[in-house]
Amino acid sequence: MRLDLADCRLFLCIVDAGSITQGAQRANLTLASASERLRSIEDAVGVKLLERRPRGVVTTEAGDALVHHARLMLQQQALLKDELEDFVSGRRGTLRLHANTAALTEFLPEKLAPWLARNPRVNVELRERASADIVKAVEAGLAEAGLISDAVETRALQVRPVEPHPLVLIIPAGHALASAASLALSDVQGEPFVGLAPDSALQEHLNGHARRAGFELSYRVRMKDFRGLCELVSHGVGLGIVPERVAWRHHREGTYRRVPLSDAWAQRRLCVCFQDWERLSAPVRDLLEHLLAV
Repeated sequence: MRLDLADCRLFLCIVDAGSITQGAQRANLTLASASERLRSIEDAVGVKLLERRPRGVVTTEAGDALVHHARLMLQQQALLKDELEDFVSGRRGTLRLHANTAALTEFLPEKLAPWLARNPRVNVELRERASADIVKAVEAGLAEAGLISDAVETRALQVRPVEPHPLVLIIPAGHALASAASLALSDVQGEPFVGLAPDSALQEHLNGHARRAGFELSYRVRMKDFRGLCELVSHGVGLGIVPERVAWRHHREGTYRRVPLSDAWAQRRLCVCFQDWERLSAPVRDLLEHLLAV
């Protein structure tokens, strides 16, 4: 038996109209073409589907079965069409976005929430990476876009600034360096630090700058998140380096001091990077426009 969707659609037009002539008109076919197709359908299924009567046609029991399944098939086709159109228009799908630690923890949560609420069929797969690794991933096509620090070389990628994201030292209130106006990373070599977990993109970024300055940061303990890091610094466990926004958010009066880092790499801005704005998929472009909005 060979029935296609056009056969199902024609059969339903005839049944709903109660007439081969009117059904042919609904299907935009001539009466001769519709009659020939109807004979082919009945030949294909091997059973009579319609009874011809003076005032039109009525379905046989087999015809009723075909009507039932033909409606289901056409409904499924309509659902499939709608779902695929959602993917084309960007209303459905999974977006892959790479972000550095600061963007992932401090910037994206409040920005993503309203956008995802407006796009309930879109999922976002976030991956934490160091900014330099994000540039490589976007260049290689492993991600359409990334959120990075402007302190890294972006080569041929297009970059648009989002907002300032400087790094600051947080120092226990009673520490000898707490009253400094600003400090370079080299000024605190040998000091005990509270760091983030070894797999943190920000922590690897800081470790790299320390090594280039000729020393290693000394960690008393590593925490999984900024909240824990700031809490331990508040209790005098060691120094920490966090985005300025984090330092303000977790600060409790008198527990630690915020001291600007004077190194050029610490005076950074959060940016989005991508290969070509015009080649971005519709949902990614819409998300980036939302992230870039003031």
